Amino acid sequence: MSRSRAALNRPLIAAFMAIALILLAIGALQSRRPAAAATGSLVAVGSFGSNPGNLQMYTYTPAGLPSNAPLVVAMHGCTQTANDYFTHSGWAELADTYKFAVVFPQQPSSNNSTLCFDWWTPSDDSRGVGEAASVKAMVDYEKSHLSIDSARVFLTGLSAGGAMTADLLADYPDVFAGGATDSGLPAQCATSQTQATNCQQNNQNLTPAQWAARVTAAYSGYSGPYPRVAIWQGTGDYIVYPVNGTELRDQWTAVHGVSQTPSSTQTLTGGTTETTYNDSAGTAQVAFFSIAGMGHGTAVHPGSGTDNCGSTGAYFLDYICSSYYTAQFWGLTGGGNPTTTPTTTSPSPTPTPTPTYTCVTASNYAQTQAGRAYQSGGYTYANGSNQNMGLWNTYVTHTLRQTGANYWVIADGQC
Repeated sequence: MSRSRAALNRPLIAAFMAIALILLAIGALQSRRPAAAATGSLVAVGSFGSNPGNLQMYTYTPAGLPSNAPLVVAMHGCTQTANDYFTHSGWAELADTYKFAVVFPQQPSSNNSTLCFDWWTPSDDSRGVGEAASVKAMVDYEKSHLSIDSARVFLTGLSAGGAMTADLLADYPDVFAGGATDSGLPAQCATSQTQATNCQQNNQNLTPAQWAARVTAAYSGYSGPYPRVAIWQGTGDYIVYPVNGTELRDQWTAVHGVSQTPSSTQTLTGGTTETTYNDSAGTAQVAFFSIAGMGHGTAVHPGSGTDNCGSTGAYFLDYICSSYYTAQFWGLTGGGNPTTTPTTTSPSPTPTPTPTYTCVTASNYAQTQAGRAYQSGGYTYANGSNQNMGLWNTYVTHTLRQTGANYWVIADGQC
């Protein structure tokens, strides 16, 4: 299939400047252990069958993978690679602990100069064509080479990867049992780059039923169950605005035919509120994790506890181990699988205390002089997170919050 792609327009490039996925390794099933690197290596798959989207495939298979194992597909963000996702997101370490296989799709620069998965073009994000079909082929390849449980195939992605995740859940509800979007967008929100930018930044003013119709139209005539969906969204995200989390909630609760009225709400570590939406049997079909003050990125929480994971870096923000709660929601962590979410407000496991962060409000110029940010091309960027703070001068002012060693995020109105 011949493909030609224009580079993203400036707003879209700014919107998806790199983000990797969430979900990292956690401790043993009932015990606490120090964070550890993956015990194996990322493996490139040269040919995996039909590949109309011209994507690249990498896999991670933990030692001792049992028969009938789960499979997770993890999609990187713009300017990132499969190796970035493998190295920093923690999915490989989590696979070591709970014994499931992982596929890491990769977008080559020949498709897109900023390595973004194409979630806004129908010829790439629809069932049976383009990049969507390539990801499906990767799943089929793993099933043919490993003993994979077809009822336990999951998909996750961050930002552009999160937007493509939502599209793929709509395209292939017969393939994926569950999904997780991180700083993502509703399924089939856009059909052009211009619409994509609008989706990122603005309320689309659609009803839940209208959002749901975009999912059901993606695989017309499908009458089976739809994937259970976890939604992660920071309230301080100025790239993919928080309204997208609300729209995702509206979309997938309507797809499942459950009320937008929460079934339960609980407070987790890192300023995170988890709200679940259950069906008539009491099973949580949608879980919405809202993280107070978090900007655009993957939520991690370094440390040695069961609910700790990951390390801070560009778009890896220290708030909560989102991987643990997503894997638990999917039922990959064994005991304590919340297939039916309790209506109590006591989280499991017991969360670690919310850390105290340093916040500093100053002009962009002063922030760079103090070493909390840097300037490039006349613009100011926060150290660590690389968030764009606007023009480098004494007139533009932001509040920065420190979340790690020389790691700062924009926290306007959140400190």
